[in-house]
Parts: sequence; structure tokens; C-alpha cells
Amino acid sequence: MSDQINARRRRLLGTTVAGLSLMELGLSRLANAQPGTANAGSRVTSFANIKQIDAGTLSVAYAEAGPRNGPPVILLHGWPYDIYSFVEVAPLLAAAGYRVIVPYLRGYGGTRFLSADTPRNGQQAVVAVDIVALMDALHIDQAIFGAFDWGARTANIIAALWPQRCKAMVSVSGYLIGSQEANRAPLPPKAELAWWYQFYFATPRGEAGYAANRREFNRLIWHTASPKWDFDDATFDRSAESFTNPDHVAIVVHNYRWRLGLVNGESQYDELEKRLATAPTISVPTITMEGDANGAPHPEPAAYAKKFTGRYEHRNVGGGVGHNLPQEAPQAFAQAIIDVARF
Repeated sequence: MSDQINARRRRLLGTTVAGLSLMELGLSRLANAQPGTANAGSRVTSFANIKQIDAGTLSVAYAEAGPRNGPPVILLHGWPYDIYSFVEVAPLLAAAGYRVIVPYLRGYGGTRFLSADTPRNGQQAVVAVDIVALMDALHIDQAIFGAFDWGARTANIIAALWPQRCKAMVSVSGYLIGSQEANRAPLPPKAELAWWYQFYFATPRGEAGYAANRREFNRLIWHTASPKWDFDDATFDRSAESFTNPDHVAIVVHNYRWRLGLVNGESQYDELEKRLATAPTISVPTITMEGDANGAPHPEPAAYAKKFTGRYEHRNVGGGVGHNLPQEAPQAFAQAIIDVARF
């Protein structure tokens, strides 16, 4: 009996040491890498492995990096961005031993609806349901989430409604769960001005304008949301390809109209939205982040700190970092993922 116990202990110790060694290797590479600030020729600019899988109502296109038996990390982009927000984050996490999954959300890139009859719905609950369905399709019971913008809201929702699926979370701009009722309340004029595109999308003119000019429109949003980010044409062009998705305009317009209560969501998600309307707290370990030059509408950290009831930390990232924090500060974002996994 004692020999069996000792054997188990040796196996456990060996596994632990191997895991620590892998983590130390990843941290060392993370410390020595300088994506975004080093020689541009050495920067990672593409994903080596794009896959496709049916999940729920979608055929989801996603990038994957790292060992398949590594701890899963799911990285979620927002609007008007795509998986390339994480193009330099993913290899850092892969080097640290994580299995990294970066899906195109509905309406972006190669993600497609399986049926022409499925409503092109952009309400907040359905995007979270999409990601849970993706986890089921990939046989991932639990993952660490890292996200911003629409992606952060999606990660927040999963952490709040299905905490057993979320081991830990890194959320840029903190707590973003909302409701149609809360969004009916008017904001001060300066805050309303920052949401100009939401009101534009509420009109037929705005929908037609976005459809006709989505590339120029989204470049403008990149500049205003990250005024100090000096991205080049090639960087924007890589992401702009994802906006040619045939459902992109419909999903974006529905998302913002739904927020204002101008359109309905799908009735099967009503119960989820009722739960989200109570602004549920989040108990999973969380690091929230904010760039010092975020030009997009976002809450102040003090406004949402109490929504996180588990182990929690907030990090401000300096140096002119705007709304697309993972792409503008990939090392800081990757480090937050590694750190929150150890909370």
C-alpha cells in the first residue's frame, strides 16, 4: 500500500514540476518578447491554424494555438475588431503551455449560420450562448476567458450565469452586462455624444451607411477608440476582411438596436435576459484592465469593482493604450491571463 501511495506521490510531483517548468518557460519568453515595440519584422502577424466546427446555430471559425492538453484559454474580440486583436497574445500563452482558442463571433470572419432561417440576432445573451455551445463542441468543460468590448460582455455573462464553465477571467473595461431597461435611462450630453454610432445604427440611413462604408466606418472607430495607437494599413486590413461576413451588418445593427429597446431578441433567451437585467455579481477570479487612452465609452473601475465578489484585481495599462488593449499591449494582457490562472 505504501509503495502505491509513494508511486502516486512521485507521479503527482513529476506532473507538478513539469507544469511549473512549462510555466516558467512561458513567463521567461513573455518577459523577453517585445511584441508591438520590438523590430516590426519579428512581430507575429498571422494565425497558423484556423479551424471550423459546428456549434449550436453556427459553424464557428476559430484560431487555435498551444498544446491540446493544455489548460484552455478562450479569447473573445469585440466590435469592430476580430481575432487579430489576439494575434500576439496567443503565441505568448501557447508558449506558457495553454491551449488557446480564438473564435470569430457571429457576424465576423468565417463564422456562418447553419440555417438561413436563424434570426440574425445580436442581443447580449445569444453571443454568450454561442460560446458555451463552442465549448461543448470542443469538449471544453471549463476555460479561462480573456476578452474586451463585446467579448468582455460575453465573458462576463458566462462567468455570471455559468460560473462552472469559467475558471477565471480577464475583462477589459470590467463589468459590461446591461439590460434594455437600464439603457433607456438618458446619459449626460457628453456621454451621449460618445455613443453617436449607436444612434446612427438606430436609423435606416445608418444601416445603409454602415453597409456601404463599413471599412471606412470601422477605421474611424479604431482611430477614435484608440487615438494614440499608430496602427498601419496592413494591421487594419487583416481585421477588415472579417467585416465582409454576409451577416456582419445585420448582427451589428441588431446588437445596438436591441440595447436601446428598439428591436426584440429571441424569446428563448428571455429568461437569461431577465437574470442579466438584475446585474448579477461575478464570483470567479477576475482581473479587470483599462488602457490610459481608451477613447471608447467605458465605465470607471470604481463603478464596477463591487460586482466582482471573488478574488479580484484591477490593472491600469499606461503608454497610450486604447480600447483594443490586447492588440495594443499584448504582453500586459497575456501576463494578466497567466496571473489570474494562479489566483
